[in-house]
Amino acid sequence: MAPYLQEQSFYQAPTDETYQLATANKPRSATSLPAVSYEPGRTIVESHVDYEYEELRPKFPDVHWEPLIEVAASDRGIDGDPRFRNLLAEASDVFDYTPKIGTEIRGINLALLTDPQKNDLARLIATRGVVFFRGQTDFDIDTQRELGQYFGTLHRHATTSVPRRPGLEDVHVVYTDENSKDMRAAFTPTFLWHSDVTYEIQPPSYTSLKLLSGPPRGGGGDTLWASQYAAYDAMSPNMQKYLEGLTALHSANVQAEGSRALGRPVRRDPVTTEHPLIRTHPVTGWKSLFFNPGFVTKIVGIPKTESDAIIGYLNEIIATTQELHVRFQWGKNDVAFWDNRICNHSASYGFAPHRRHAVRVACHGERPVLDPSGTSQEEELNARYNLPKVNKDGSGQSNYND
Repeated sequence: MAPYLQEQSFYQAPTDETYQLATANKPRSATSLPAVSYEPGRTIVESHVDYEYEELRPKFPDVHWEPLIEVAASDRGIDGDPRFRNLLAEASDVFDYTPKIGTEIRGINLALLTDPQKNDLARLIATRGVVFFRGQTDFDIDTQRELGQYFGTLHRHATTSVPRRPGLEDVHVVYTDENSKDMRAAFTPTFLWHSDVTYEIQPPSYTSLKLLSGPPRGGGGDTLWASQYAAYDAMSPNMQKYLEGLTALHSANVQAEGSRALGRPVRRDPVTTEHPLIRTHPVTGWKSLFFNPGFVTKIVGIPKTESDAIIGYLNEIIATTQELHVRFQWGKNDVAFWDNRICNHSASYGFAPHRRHAVRVACHGERPVLDPSGTSQEEELNARYNLPKVNKDGSGQSNYND
């Protein structure tokens, strides 16, 4: 863990006497006082006296909800402009983080979006996986829920915390502070990659997370996303075809057992649901892997040895294929909007003792389906931009120079 400082003791300038002693034998160019104070790995811990988001701190209500049933789902992204002209009309800047995943838009207030802009936003998220917005002060929890409801029926999580304020049971609270136990040793890095609650019959689609309080710049707490479009495209055509004929079991049992072990309630009985390993997105028509390291327990219809091998193979693709990934360094009031149907994500540790507090709103998508006529993101974009065909047969020789 990196060392840290309390707010009152960030930097103490040297006295004239100590400065003269320290610099007496140094060349003139080396004796100037630094323009900024800096100590490697040290960050200021923010005080949270009179905390402004007290009503959004976590609680675990002991209630019981009925099982979820399938609800009608339509995708607003289908009505979005393919060039996103409504959304970008007021933007001051827009840029991609990587070719495969992640886009940041500046100059847009999420609290003031029109319906055509919301439709464009959905289409952009479906295309790019995750879209980032900085400094969304006006985008409070009520506005966040309203935008989520525009995209679909809001999901209520069975085990995680909800805000203390009544009526927000469909908001998930992310909360860690100086009193939280460091849990990094409890999980493998691949297990931490996940897509939210894929064990539901209609797992979430469009999902927003807003950071209320977090570590300062350089203090850790980044989130990473991995594109499952790109994971599908990383495989050979033979592997793609093989996986298209398979389904996987997604189970809520581990999550429920973990909550009970902590003495917390499980508000809805855990379920196990079978979903296709490859699904087709209703907006883009692109095929993607639909695999969740945190929830998939078995590949259906094949021997356990084969199932375990495939799970290990898919874990490695998601966790170690760098071009699938985008990493976001949060600032206060930043918002990430992603599509759980085509992304896995992972939190990162190492930000203690800073408080990290965020609120998440997710809506149900459609039941996952595979359309055999679906296309490949990589192949479609390579053809559109006249990019070279990707070599997937392992032939040839190359020198890795980076």
